[in-house]
Amino acid sequence: MNPHSLNLQQKISRIDLCEIMHKRFANGSSRAVSEILTGDETWIYHYDSETKRMSKEWVEEDAPPPTKVRRARSFGKQMWAIIFRSSGFVEIVALEDRKTVIADWYTTVCLPKVITAIESQREKTGIRGILLHHDNASLHTAIRTRESLENSGLEALPHRPTSPDLAPCNFWLFPRLKDQLRGRRFSTNEELRGALFQAIETYPKKSGIMF
Repeated sequence: MNPHSLNLQQKISRIDLCEIMHKRFANGSSRAVSEILTGDETWIYHYDSETKRMSKEWVEEDAPPPTKVRRARSFGKQMWAIIFRSSGFVEIVALEDRKTVIADWYTTVCLPKVITAIESQREKTGIRGILLHHDNASLHTAIRTRESLENSGLEALPHRPTSPDLAPCNFWLFPRLKDQLRGRRFSTNEELRGALFQAIETYPKKSGIMF
């Protein structure tokens, strides 16, 4: 996540959005908060080497430092869309064949799987009342995506430009998830998918809110 130097108008825009959200969700006490889906896409490697901090070892004061073998990231990697809400994770969708993430995939593959998952979790109400928060990447703001959301009945919450720190995936989920998988090897995407599910199911829910 790259830092951004915000101009005055961008700062004011953020404040305005925060005030709107506080009012809409009663400063976080509204039950509607639990109906917010949030998600994003990220690359995850079949093998991502440990950081220097993670591989540190205790040695005697006069002992030589241990030899470190430098291992590069595995060539294998997979793009995943991970969608969750306060009650837990909803769906993990793979971008097959390492294609570019575009609105066509988002509207014909990702969102239908998310909607199906929500309907299976909420048999009586389906997606009624569900709100979607995603950032303003081009595939999320494309006309095709907006039309697909409108037709499905999902409302997209606003997201201000240059605001990765306001997206739970960026500041909370992805860094934590990748650190947890770092140093492990996965032979296939199915192995990686299973490890993703195992990892994210261990994350605690505090007062029903995960983010």
